[in-house]
Amino acid sequence: MKAVILCGGKGTRMGEETQYKPKPLVNIGGRPIIWHIIKMFSHYGIKDFILCLGYKGDMIKQYFNEMHWKNNDYTIHIENGLSNIEYHTKGTEKLNITMVDTGLETLTAGRLKKIKKYLNEDEFLLTYGDGLSDVNIDQLIKYHKMKGKIATLTGVHPTSSFGVIEVENGIAKSFKEKPKQGGFINGGFMVLNKKIYDYIPEEDCMFVQQPLKNIAKDGELAVFEHNGFWTAIDTLKDLLMVNELWNSGKRPWEVWG
Repeated sequence: MKAVILCGGKGTRMGEETQYKPKPLVNIGGRPIIWHIIKMFSHYGIKDFILCLGYKGDMIKQYFNEMHWKNNDYTIHIENGLSNIEYHTKGTEKLNITMVDTGLETLTAGRLKKIKKYLNEDEFLLTYGDGLSDVNIDQLIKYHKMKGKIATLTGVHPTSSFGVIEVENGIAKSFKEKPKQGGFINGGFMVLNKKIYDYIPEEDCMFVQQPLKNIAKDGELAVFEHNGFWTAIDTLKDLLMVNELWNSGKRPWEVWG
């Protein structure tokens, strides 16, 4: 099964971090977000990826073209003006990454339309290039097949931005720092059947708006409940948080470790 990763947004809420690079290339622990996402999927045996590129997509292409020498120790042997590279650490992963320029201003539904020809199976995974989680992809796929619906999304509980105080008779009984709230939001890790293309209109739109809402209206949207770690890296504050987790050794999304 292929994993489609939406990498085309401008990431305007991250300020200077995305002024000169696309959000998927913003670093966490010295490696770009996209590296962490691919490592997570690869842990579950997903080796085929389609990247929907847009804003500064050439930089993402360049990263993967140069990834081998950037992530490995090597010696350059120079003789008679010719050079030969000897790598000292050899990777064991075999990945197939298709990079597709889906447009600078294209919305997510339009990006999906532009990569349809690269999907050779009825079902595929979809996620965003700025989300991290320890969601079990094997269980997500199994749940999708069990429900037999057109689409399955990972439902996560949003976290409040503020602490909550439990009060009884005017006295604080407990204080919860940023507790999880009731209900679900879309955690961004989805399994989709190609029938979703029947719901994508001619006019460009966000996939989670008209198409996904109509899929849900037809009773064809399943929700896989995830109570573990999940975060979207939307702001500089989010980026600082995940880097602090990485540097402290608390890396809940590092399922491959």
